[in-house]
Amino acid sequence: MIYRLYDFLPSGNSYKVRLLLNLLEIPFERIDVDILNRETRTPEFLQQNPNGKIPLLEIAPGKFLAESNAILYYLSQGTNFFPADNYAQALVMQWLFFEQYSHEPNIATPRYWISILQQPDRNPEQLKQKQKLGYAALNVMEQHLSDRSFFVAETYTIADIGLYAYTHVAEEGGFDLQRFPAILAWFKRLEAHPKHIQIERS
Repeated sequence: MIYRLYDFLPSGNSYKVRLLLNLLEIPFERIDVDILNRETRTPEFLQQNPNGKIPLLEIAPGKFLAESNAILYYLSQGTNFFPADNYAQALVMQWLFFEQYSHEPNIATPRYWISILQQPDRNPEQLKQKQKLGYAALNVMEQHLSDRSFFVAETYTIADIGLYAYTHVAEEGGFDLQRFPAILAWFKRLEAHPKHIQIERS
């Protein structure tokens, strides 16, 4: 069967999966799930993913895979987007864990509050703290990219996809990306890929 992707267009986590599917030229059916109307909390969706989140990829009839970076890992096996060397593989996973623990919670959440919910004054103290931690994550990335082209093994991997998704739209969460020239140059390298696609808005 063709993969079925349960998706919310503005989501960076969903965009990661769409981007890799496109880079690999894998056909898929996109099923829109409106998280703002709590469509991930319906009994039908919760049966497919008890955690009630997107993206969710149906890889075979009734066989589902959740969590964006797990999906990236699954799709990238045997491709150029996941290295063959064991150490390089571990480094890819290191950056994907960094993305989910130190990066995404602090960069994606301000964007969600400000640009998706249109509530820039929501939780002002929490927003300030998340932006502080988000800048810390961006500084880690900037330092790492200051003398290399990609995050791992000087080649485009799912580590780059995982980090690009929310970083390139971080300004929608109030972050000033002009402070990070190495990150901006990295954006251009990824966006130069002939199969690159832009994130879509709802």
